[in-house]
Amino acid sequence: MHKLSLVLITYNAGSQLTSCLASAHALADDIDIVVVDSGSNDDTVAIAERFSARVIHNEFIGFGPQKRLAVDLAKHDWVLCLDADEQLTPELVDAIRRELAAPTCSAYRIARRNRFLGRYLRHGEGYPDFNIRLFDRRHAHWSEDKVHEHVVAECATGVLQGDLLHDSAESLANYLAKQNRYTDIQAAAMQHAGTPPQPWKLLTSPLARFIRFYIFRSGWRDGAAGFAHIAIGCFFSFVKYAKVIELQRARPPNAAAHTSTGETS
Repeated sequence: MHKLSLVLITYNAGSQLTSCLASAHALADDIDIVVVDSGSNDDTVAIAERFSARVIHNEFIGFGPQKRLAVDLAKHDWVLCLDADEQLTPELVDAIRRELAAPTCSAYRIARRNRFLGRYLRHGEGYPDFNIRLFDRRHAHWSEDKVHEHVVAECATGVLQGDLLHDSAESLANYLAKQNRYTDIQAAAMQHAGTPPQPWKLLTSPLARFIRFYIFRSGWRDGAAGFAHIAIGCFFSFVKYAKVIELQRARPPNAAAHTSTGETS
């Protein structure tokens, strides 16, 4: 079997890290574990070291860049990237072991099952939330996005059987606060990239999201939790574009001219 590195970025993940690392440790006794921590003040580092992880401290530079750094620090080219609030099911462990014995692709997508309001969602945006998490770093890499990062594969991708359980174990208030922070980062990135404000997306983006996931992807079948999940997602789709418009209108009058001539302040 190809040797594997398990790669994580962490911050105050002590309440969930043990379950995550224990679920992945079944892959191999000698698995290389890399944890890039951005200053945890709980027992995150102690737990990681208990699993013989190499812990590297790095100030948080955005999700995509931080994960790229963690992958670069891995010993092996095949990497499995997890978040501390995720766990591998036994079926997924078996599927990963089979593929690493004789890979048919250089990158693999995994169905992530999201837990929300006390239950694992089975439809809509909540499942199957496919993500590339197992890949050969010579043929795939994390994007530079500071939030909502994703793996960019330079090859055909396969799909692994089994689920990745995502259990954020957070209150609704914390979930809303996190989504608000994410839209701050997204709006700032869009403004920096010169994305023009598009007021019509205040309506079309949330509406398209609702139709796609709640109706066509049967999010309604997850009951109240499914409706709350899509409603919050649609609301923050609206908020993201509202923040872009706000940032654009707050720009100094000469900012557009500087951008067009390549000048920086």
